[in-house]
Amino acid sequence: MKTITFLASLVALTVGGSSTVLRAAAACCAAPTPAGSRETGAISSVPLPARSLFQFDAKLTDDAGRTLALRELRGETLVVTMMFTHCAYACPMLVNDLRKIREQLSPAIRTRVRFVLVSFDTERDTVEVLRAYRAAQTLDDRWTLLRGQAADTQTLAMLLGVQFRREANGQFGHSNVITVLNPEGEIAHQRLGLAGGLEGAAEAVVRVTKP
Repeated sequence: MKTITFLASLVALTVGGSSTVLRAAAACCAAPTPAGSRETGAISSVPLPARSLFQFDAKLTDDAGRTLALRELRGETLVVTMMFTHCAYACPMLVNDLRKIREQLSPAIRTRVRFVLVSFDTERDTVEVLRAYRAAQTLDDRWTLLRGQAADTQTLAMLLGVQFRREANGQFGHSNVITVLNPEGEIAHQRLGLAGGLEGAAEAVVRVTKP
């Protein structure tokens, strides 16, 4: 039911612009919901904040074929970007920018931060393709690669303020957004575009990461 509520709110708010969509959609499900812990497998009794993107309850699939909801990553700082593996220009730059953010973090902070890549190419970016992409990019276990159903992917993109469109040649035109989520799933910082802003993103990661 929460996913339906998200979609209804997003449709109603789209006319207000992506920033309005982002703020209001994140707050549209204010009812507290228990969250799973990926590390302990337990259900947290602490309610999620009203603005937590972990209220988005759609199931995604990682490159190992495991099904999970974003709330299962609760407790870690997330650095999230949406991309697709066949991208030849912007997406490699985004992934490289995430690497640069990581390089600015201390070893202690790095262990509490997860870098999340979500594909919006729901046709071509299968589990196997994402797995091969991980290997090609030499991404370790602090990186999570995800795919979802088309409608869920679109909803998540709207929550993150990401716009994308499939072109006739099968490629995608898309906005470039890096989002820092605090351990409760609230947006702490966003870097828009492909130039600069990495120090600010790294500072945001440090600021919200639990000691």
